Amino acid sequence: MPAKAIVPGDASSFIHRFRGHGPLLQDRSIDWSQIHLARHDACASPRSPPVSTIRRFLPTRPPPLSLIRPFTALRPAPGRAADVIAPPYDVLSSAEARDRVAGRPWSFLHISKPEIDLPTDIDVHAPEVYAKGAANLRHMVDAGVLVRDRAPCYYVYRMTMGTHVQTGIVAGASVADYDTNRIRKHEHTRPDKEDDRVRQIEAVGGHTGPVLLAYPATPEVDALLAEAASSTPDADAVADDGIRHTLWVVRDIAVQARIGSAFDAMTALYIADGHHRSAAASRVAEARRRAGDGPDGESQRFLAVAFPHHEMRILPYNRVVRDLGRFSSTDFLAALEHDFDVRPEPAAVAPAQPREFGLHLAGGRWFRLRLRAGRVPVDDPVARLDVSLLATYALEPLLDIRDPRRDPRIDFVGGIRGLPELEKRVGSGEMAAAFSMHPTRLTDLMAVADAGLVMPPKSTWFEPKLADGMTNLMLD
Repeated sequence: MPAKAIVPGDASSFIHRFRGHGPLLQDRSIDWSQIHLARHDACASPRSPPVSTIRRFLPTRPPPLSLIRPFTALRPAPGRAADVIAPPYDVLSSAEARDRVAGRPWSFLHISKPEIDLPTDIDVHAPEVYAKGAANLRHMVDAGVLVRDRAPCYYVYRMTMGTHVQTGIVAGASVADYDTNRIRKHEHTRPDKEDDRVRQIEAVGGHTGPVLLAYPATPEVDALLAEAASSTPDADAVADDGIRHTLWVVRDIAVQARIGSAFDAMTALYIADGHHRSAAASRVAEARRRAGDGPDGESQRFLAVAFPHHEMRILPYNRVVRDLGRFSSTDFLAALEHDFDVRPEPAAVAPAQPREFGLHLAGGRWFRLRLRAGRVPVDDPVARLDVSLLATYALEPLLDIRDPRRDPRIDFVGGIRGLPELEKRVGSGEMAAAFSMHPTRLTDLMAVADAGLVMPPKSTWFEPKLADGMTNLMLD
């Protein structure tokens, strides 16, 4: 008698009974064609073998860990997403967060920035702050505002900002693959910021801040996500910044297996934003392993949202400087001529291509700077970035700004604020000059990560931002 085909109705019961074996359907070492699965309903065949028979076909070695895995998300109850979702915890000050939650008792900011529910003079890293976040999470669960899915799922997540649309997948990403650099980094992290995220994860018992990942565009994955997103969404909300966030739950185990296999075939994933969150996840996972957690437990995963690299949008990260050092504006322009072609422009300059920069000086003047030939080190993925080239040929030799992380003479303006913000800061006299940048390309970021190198500070500004609260990965 030929083996019975695996269909979701059969596999769901089997997977429920063998969850301890990990993502079995994604394990290519198992010959699924030899496994009969019994329906646990009135139509079950009396010839279907018992579970003991099924066990014979499981691999004797532990299944390999997958790059990503479905998980049972804690997420807004039907119809509550608009009440819950909030900006990422690290893009708002405490004062801004307090203003945002006025009249919004279920905003996720009560969990991600719980100091807003405590006295204004409290230290944001005080133990009471983390405890308040945990209490607020329990309150939202008890009130039925947040609910837990019953079975592991993937989640297709779409963000729409004006005409820009990007569609990705929410999953539990492998800490082991992060630790071995298959999930690749491009930034240094600060211990104090890691400590903050570790305390928050342990306090609430889960990952509430997603890590933004990029994956090399894969037609098979794009097609699977597009198919899932063709149905009625499970959550759909427009945040107060106008960004639309839409979620579809992928419950079909066969589709989950295809998604998992497609990602397992990828060489690497790339962290776009969330280096402190992923580093903290690694520390939490290590501590949980020492306490007895197995390598396939939820504590060995972190909450991630992965998008195809060609859909992700990076805006410019512009620079402003407080003074021109030893130069007058006329002398500064003359000095730039050594390495740049300098041309005045009648209006604000948004660089149209790499190696091109805008310069704004007092008096409303704009100039277009083009780097002269022969000055780009093509074999160095960091040195050839526009942010590096500006530092190498202007900021360091002319303005003596050599450590942009610490030098108070330089500041950074995210591209979402646009060129008017540069004109405002120079026009007010706060700054002497502003440089508008061409956005870093995601392929450049990937090249830096592949080389095991680190991007200069403030190289990328991703927009739109993921919403906190749409999905949460709990550690139990």
